[in-house]
Amino acid sequence: MTERGRLEEAFLLAAELHRGQQRKRSGIPYLVHLMAVAALVAEYGGNDDQVVAGFLHDAVEDAGGARVREMIRERFGDAVVTLVDGCTDTDEDPKPPWRPRKEAYLERLRGETDAVRLVSVADKVHNSRSIVAALRAGENIWKHFQGGKDGCLWYYREILRVAGNGWHHPILDELARTVDVMHELADAEDA
Repeated sequence: MTERGRLEEAFLLAAELHRGQQRKRSGIPYLVHLMAVAALVAEYGGNDDQVVAGFLHDAVEDAGGARVREMIRERFGDAVVTLVDGCTDTDEDPKPPWRPRKEAYLERLRGETDAVRLVSVADKVHNSRSIVAALRAGENIWKHFQGGKDGCLWYYREILRVAGNGWHHPILDELARTVDVMHELADAEDA
């Protein structure tokens, strides 16, 4: 399969798996987030497998668990499954409690490859940009997150710290800038 064919197939599979899903608070189709993550991965030098994983990074967690993992393996191979698994904080339904799940993900991220870190951080860059946009619009964004304001702020700082431990990549600078703005805007809410 050509690179273009793999990317198109990943996009179409993501559209199928996440059909009807929407982003928290905005009602924007979830596929837009997946497109943004794949684009960030590509813009920051990701290879074909990483871009495919950008489209599919939430598929196991939010669109079918083990069954979807095997579908991804069949269509895209073990390397893509490894990347997707590296971005997945659970494949259980219902999901375990938020804080222990996030702490376990952070612990796992410490040992992940640079390839996984790129896809994971691209996801967090897009998520944090969305939070910043909502805060700038004056929205009460925190009510949409299980961890609330404090948990969300903690989690993004920890992602930045853990992902950047021993890995130096320009996408970390982008995440740091966005997380700083998120904290500034959150602090301004309290002032």
